[in-house]
Amino acid sequence: MTTIVISPSDVADFPDGGGHFWVYMQYVQGLRALGCDVFWLEHFAGSGDAVGDRASLGIFLERMRQFDLVGKVMIHRPGVPFPPADDNDGLTLAGKQAEAVCKRADLLLNFSYAMSTDLLSRFKKTALVDIDPGLLQFWISHGQIQVPAHDLYFTIGETVGREDALFSDCGIAWHRIRPIVSLGDWPVVFRPEADALTTISGWWGDEWISNGEDILYQNNKRVSFMQLVELADRTEQTLELALGLGASDSDDPGRTREPQSLDITDCIDYQGDAVDRAMLEEHGWKVRLASEVAANPDDYRSYIQSSRGEFSCAKPSCMKLQNAWVSDRSLCYLASGKPVIVQHTGPSSILPDAQGMFRFKTQDDALAAIGAMNSDYKAHCSAARELAETYFDAKKGLTVVLDIAL
Repeated sequence: MTTIVISPSDVADFPDGGGHFWVYMQYVQGLRALGCDVFWLEHFAGSGDAVGDRASLGIFLERMRQFDLVGKVMIHRPGVPFPPADDNDGLTLAGKQAEAVCKRADLLLNFSYAMSTDLLSRFKKTALVDIDPGLLQFWISHGQIQVPAHDLYFTIGETVGREDALFSDCGIAWHRIRPIVSLGDWPVVFRPEADALTTISGWWGDEWISNGEDILYQNNKRVSFMQLVELADRTEQTLELALGLGASDSDDPGRTREPQSLDITDCIDYQGDAVDRAMLEEHGWKVRLASEVAANPDDYRSYIQSSRGEFSCAKPSCMKLQNAWVSDRSLCYLASGKPVIVQHTGPSSILPDAQGMFRFKTQDDALAAIGAMNSDYKAHCSAARELAETYFDAKKGLTVVLDIAL
């Protein structure tokens, strides 16, 4: 049996991230479906608050139990590769057991860009998986991230490494793969009575793209959504956003949410989440807290599958870099038989601009897509699932990965 270790990024440190959890669980479930023995290597930094850290780790480990990963979890903490003993009721592998798994594993699939060379050296074959196409290459080429050497490099970016890409390949031989969804975990749920087009998203994020000398632009979903703030006024379709708002509801732990005063062209004046929420609601958007509807994996799935479909924007970097990015969240909608209306992120050989998935560039495009979706809703639901099965099936995608790697 092929043994695979996956190394996600910041899952235990983000207990309210039901969707973030699913990003990596799709890989676990897909590899298991292919008959692999899968282990989870979690990097847990913690906050320094012992009580809070125990609670976060407890939530994470309970989710591992729910997904039948008892005895398949290894915890790596700063300065402590693996604890010498397991104090988690047999859920985790400790000390020599964990070391032995690393040594015998056929492949490490690493999503953590900052993994130490010491930890990487314990595996006989390592592969980095890039799920931030364009941005990761930008960060590397500007010296903002130093990724340690791996044996192989995979990317979900359709344009990464191509001659027409708007960013460097950093001299790395990238293997292009597709983002994946575990179809068995995301069955079709047909609910024609569902009214709301929804999405689950971060908001402010305080993320800026810099070349090391100048700040180039603000890179969060808020910028993109605020450029379409009048859209909900122009349609009878319910548009609902489940957003990470406020310090206790952040989609990215550790980032601040204080108003900034930087004079950046792409920065729409930010005066706080409460002001933004009021503006959205005044224009007809329905706003909910992501922490209330999608804080755990089951709630995240239920929220998506109770929706009519998805309406969502992308971060500005996706449009500027033209990386043909598609969200892992959108794949969950598609697999569930939910049409998606999402921002156009560049030419693609597989992503359609209609029929199950609509990609818009302007507000008028978005309105037209809503009308087209509703004109033959059942057909677009079927097309959505067909897209997921044809292009994003975890078993198909991971077969490609294993064929290349092993």
